[in-house]
Amino acid sequence: MVHNKAHDQTVDNWTLGILCYEFLYGVPPFEAEDKYDTFRRILKVDVVFPSAPFVSPEAKDLISKLLVKDSSKRLSLQNFGASMDS
Repeated sequence: MVHNKAHDQTVDNWTLGILCYEFLYGVPPFEAEDKYDTFRRILKVDVVFPSAPFVSPEAKDLISKLLVKDSSKRLSLQNFGASMDS
């Protein structure tokens, strides 16, 4: 979305990853001092998981799988549901 390119429904999965991070840490995952650095962090998918507050490894793994730059490799909602069944 930063590049103004067309996107499909997998952007919703990306957004879910952003929201999960914000709910758990209280700040956006790509927040930086200025807009340029924020865009740079988004483009690099530069996600840092702070040591506090404690967030389970499973939650971090879920967020990491949702915040994959290549949408074809991003966790889909269908795969997420299937992983919950097993």
